[in-house]
Amino acid sequence: MSNVAVPVELAGLRVTVDRLVYRRLTPEQSPEPHSFVYFITIHNDSKLTVTIKGRKWVVNHDDGNTLVVEGDGVVGETPLIPPGGRFSYNSQHILSTPSAVAEGAYLGIDENGRRIITRIPKFRMTVPDVAGR
Repeated sequence: MSNVAVPVELAGLRVTVDRLVYRRLTPEQSPEPHSFVYFITIHNDSKLTVTIKGRKWVVNHDDGNTLVVEGDGVVGETPLIPPGGRFSYNSQHILSTPSAVAEGAYLGIDENGRRIITRIPKFRMTVPDVAGR
C-alpha cells in the first residue's frame, strides 16, 4: 500500500485557454511545419494559495499518434497563485499533422500541503485552409 496522496481537484481552481494562434514554420525553424501558440490562464477562485509544481499534456494527433509531455513547473516557473489571483502564460505545440487535440492537467500543492490537480480543457488545433491563397 502506498502512502502517496492522490491529488484532489480544488474547487475554484480552473484553467482557461484564452487564445490559439497558428504559425507555419520553415524547415530552418523546425522539421515539423505547424506551430500553435496557446495562451492559458490558471485562475484561483478558491480560498487557498496554491503553487503549481508541474504539468502533463496529452496531444492526440489526427494520424493516431499520441504525444505525452510531463515536466516540472510551467514555462520554467512554479507559480504561487493567491486566492483571487491568476497566472497567465503562452507556449506552443508543434505538429506534423493538420490537426490534433490537446488536453492535460496542472499539478500542485495548496497552502496546507495537500496535493491538487486542475484540468486543462480540451482544445483542437486545426491548420487553416490556405488553398485559396
